[in-house]
Order: sequence, then C-alpha cells, then structure tokens
Amino acid sequence: MAIGYTWDVSTVDTYPTKDSKSDVIYNVHWRITATDDTNKDSDGNNWTATSYGTQSVDTSDISSFTSFADLTSSDVQAWVETAMGEEAVTALKSGLDAQIALLITPTSVTKTIG
Repeated sequence: MAIGYTWDVSTVDTYPTKDSKSDVIYNVHWRITATDDTNKDSDGNNWTATSYGTQSVDTSDISSFTSFADLTSSDVQAWVETAMGEEAVTALKSGLDAQIALLITPTSVTKTIG
C-alpha cells in the first residue's frame, strides 16, 4: 500500500494589522487527504481518507514576515506541521493509513434486511 498525503491550507484567519504588518496569519484551517495509489475500490477509484482541523501559529515574532501576497501553500503547510509537531503529524498520517486499511479490508459491514 503506497499512500500519499495532500495538504490543503488555503483558508486562514488573519489580523488585519499587527506590528505595522498587514494580513498576519494567526490560524490555519487545514485538511489532509491520504490517497492509496495502489489499491482501488470497485468503481476504480483510489481509496482515500481525510482529516481536518485548525492550527494556531505563533505571531509573537514576525521579524521574518512574508507578505500575504507572497505566501505559498508550502510555506503555510510548513508552519502547520511545525506548530503541530512531528509526533502529531506522524500520528495523524498513521490514523489516515488505518482508515484506508479498514476501507480495503473492513472488520465490520452494515447491512439492511429486507
């Protein structure tokens, strides 16, 4: 099972002005999607699992400030992963892997009688 992860960090909360800087991001709304590149469901689609949340980011020192217009998704994803910590990111990905494993090989199935 080869699983890839895609982050969406495009929605953020900002302070309109902080320390004479504009649009200072203080909170990121994130979504991470895991996609199994090797296994497909009965319709031929890759198995996926998604998790989402918010992560506050430190704005106490904005001396290395990047203007909002110059930010990339990679920049913001790095902030989120740093703020979460390596252990939490690893646990998040492991949880998504487990969800996909259960989709491929369920341990329980709900059925309707009748």
